[in-house]
Amino acid sequence: MTQTVELTVKEIHQLAYDVLMSNGCDEHNANAIATTVSSAERDGSESHGLFRIPGYVGSMCSGKVNGKAKPTLETVTPAILRMNGDHGYTPLAIQRGIPELAKAAKHLGIAAMSIINTYHFAALWPETEALAEHGLVGMAFTAYKPKVAPAGATQALFGTNPISVAWPRPGHSPWVFDMATSAKALGDIQIAARDGHSVPAGTGLDRDGNTTTDPSKIADGGVLLPFGGHKGSAIATMVELFAAGLTGEQFSFEAGESDIEDGGPARGGELLLAMSPQLIAGDNWQAHCEAFFEKLEDLGSRLPGQRRHENRAKDGKRRVNAKLVEQINALRI
Repeated sequence: MTQTVELTVKEIHQLAYDVLMSNGCDEHNANAIATTVSSAERDGSESHGLFRIPGYVGSMCSGKVNGKAKPTLETVTPAILRMNGDHGYTPLAIQRGIPELAKAAKHLGIAAMSIINTYHFAALWPETEALAEHGLVGMAFTAYKPKVAPAGATQALFGTNPISVAWPRPGHSPWVFDMATSAKALGDIQIAARDGHSVPAGTGLDRDGNTTTDPSKIADGGVLLPFGGHKGSAIATMVELFAAGLTGEQFSFEAGESDIEDGGPARGGELLLAMSPQLIAGDNWQAHCEAFFEKLEDLGSRLPGQRRHENRAKDGKRRVNAKLVEQINALRI
């Protein structure tokens, strides 16, 4: 059985913050990353919580990532914003860019923000939920190093290429999903391999191109498969084009060729879209959509993001892998 320790969300934040500060982050970057990590642990998203800290540290220690990055925002047009991450991690760029993106979308009805020269290593729901809190529909797309084979292929070309959408529901938690376009997220594969769990058939192939349910064989030289076969492959292609083609940043295969493999993310881009239902649909948008959500729930459907929001509402400590906590504590300089 996997050994765990119990930590409060505040203790998780402090652990992440202290280790990041001792390895080259300034307080702004460390706080933004620690908030992202502790929020993931709070919501039960283990693969985007403390699990990511060794990778963050590794990329700073290698010199690849600027732990003291100062993101800068350029207004290309009133509806098009470009955030330059100064070769730092993405959380601070998102934290500073979301309010400006929201302001533009509330004024114009729709706005986009590209994030470039940055290293994305987190879930996407924090940024789309942040837009939903502004009463906006949020969409986010990012790519990664190649780990997913297109439909019909056995060689990786795509990243896990997640997409997130959040819909505002004033008075309720937003409707939000955040999913990889691969059959499983890479972090989930790595955790399953660490903990000795199998994965469903169709998740990936081993290094020889054979189907396998052993996550260690997928992680070690194998490839993930897109969800839904050719349909998931098409959506993964769309994410590549949105996250790289529309931002001017690296496609997954380019990121794989340029990255130094220090355990952290490769440089890449993210595209955020924000839309105002108030301006686009008109005054009745909320009541109209709530009637739709009621129909969904009346049929017994569990809304995406519901489990995460239920976890968020729980007080008390979170269980964290004990060896991971030891590993992170050992990174203190």
